Amino acid sequence: MKRALLLAVALIAAAPARAQQSAEDRFRSLPPEKQAELRQRFRELQSLPPGERAELRRNLDRLDSMPQGERDAVMDNYRRFQRMSPDERQQILRQWQEFRRLPPEKHAELRRLLRGVMDADPSERKQLLQNMGRWEQMTPEQREEMRQRFRDRREQRREERQERREEQKERRQERRQERRQERRGG
Repeated sequence: MKRALLLAVALIAAAPARAQQSAEDRFRSLPPEKQAELRQRFRELQSLPPGERAELRRNLDRLDSMPQGERDAVMDNYRRFQRMSPDERQQILRQWQEFRRLPPEKHAELRRLLRGVMDADPSERKQLLQNMGRWEQMTPEQREEMRQRFRDRREQRREERQERREEQKERRQERRQERRQERRGG
């Protein structure tokens, strides 16, 4: 399925000036090796089950309906994906499948976090990505240990904040008490 999706995107990328020329004219204007490649991809597409072809058509329609800037970003992402090693592509596809299995509220949270990473300054983003890589390499036990450390630190910071608030409250009360005594004449 993922190969078929990539195939559909590749077919889109190969078709210049869609609205101006007929599909046949565009095809005939391609070099012979590109025509042969497209014929092969078309045969692969036709060999897919109807459900997969329908999903590809929906994705293609969705891509066609995107504003130009958004479509350009999708195509840029596709080209970057194609330049990745096979292992990197497999990792991305596995992560995408994991993401798709998550509930919608988790999707929104992860998108928000990703925007935070992407909006970070380059040095901070580099550190965040390194941390994410280390997290990926951890065993479930190591991850749970780190989660516990984070929870402990958060609790410690909460307790420290509470102590500071109480100290501030005591100082305010002391100052009020001092002002009352000064008003009474000492």
